[in-house]
Amino acid sequence: MNEETALIAETAERLFADLAIPETVNAAEEGTWPAALWDAFAETGLGSILVPESLGGAGGDVAHAAAILRAAARHAVPAPVAETMLAGWVAGMTGIVVPDGPASFAVGRGGHDGPRLHDGRLTGCLHRTPWGRAVETLVVVIDGAVALVPTGDAGLVEGRNLAGEPRDDLTFDDVPVAAAAAAEGLDAVRAYRLGALFRAVQIAGGLERILEMAVQYAGERKQFGRPLAKFQAIQHQLAILAGQTTAANAATDAAVAAVGSKAEDFAVAAAKARASEAAGEGAAIAHQVHGAMGFTHEHSLHQVTRRLWSWREEFGNEAVWTGHLGRAIAAGGADALWPTIVGA
Repeated sequence: MNEETALIAETAERLFADLAIPETVNAAEEGTWPAALWDAFAETGLGSILVPESLGGAGGDVAHAAAILRAAARHAVPAPVAETMLAGWVAGMTGIVVPDGPASFAVGRGGHDGPRLHDGRLTGCLHRTPWGRAVETLVVVIDGAVALVPTGDAGLVEGRNLAGEPRDDLTFDDVPVAAAAAAEGLDAVRAYRLGALFRAVQIAGGLERILEMAVQYAGERKQFGRPLAKFQAIQHQLAILAGQTTAANAATDAAVAAVGSKAEDFAVAAAKARASEAAGEGAAIAHQVHGAMGFTHEHSLHQVTRRLWSWREEFGNEAVWTGHLGRAIAAGGADALWPTIVGA
């Protein structure tokens, strides 16, 4: 991590530690928008970190965004941090400027009611749109174009993920888009992959947090006159959790570094597959270490683990991405296997 990335990570960590407190997270799950948290985040300009300077953004890179995402995940930030950064990044690839405020991101998929873009108008349904009801602007990659879509005229069916975050069905009936343009090197497949990358980074950050919580709890909680951390079984579980966390972080670091290169597809697929697997195993271990305490609403562990379980499934779980990896390796043939693995 270079000095600039470290400074961004420190800024995000300090901001979220101060304002994404457990009470704020719980209130957001009950439907209260975290206005103070979001306003402070917006003032830092971190939400536009991936928007080119020529379009009014910070002109940062994916490593900068990853540092922010990890910090947000560590503190279970109940706001569309990832989606706003991703929307600005993708729109910026076409020269489209996303209006100020929280935004979301979606990829048009097939199906009988799938969205269609024709003559600058959008028709169809975007299922389980992250934070759909909470944003006024949506960036959609569909039909070979990036579209900036206002959500005010969309039909809304509210939904939630396991963490209580909005995952809404938005239905559009010949709604005019605010802007649309094609982006070189960006289609629905790559857009979905970038969404998977962001979720993988979030998982990595969440795993870091639950590892810290589990180690701290095991050191403080006593059983039979000894800290839990002194029991070999607990030590073994903590070691597994540390291994899962390290593996997820290593895979996502490699994927972040590979963005824009020929290795991007393989690296992101490997990162999302590995991070999703770690999310399931890591969250289970953290709850085992905490015992009954970790399942109470008053303890903040569930705020992170429920997000891990949710992010695991979004933009493809480990089964989806390991299948993708298998097909890619098989198509490349035996001679390409080792060069693909080592990125040669």
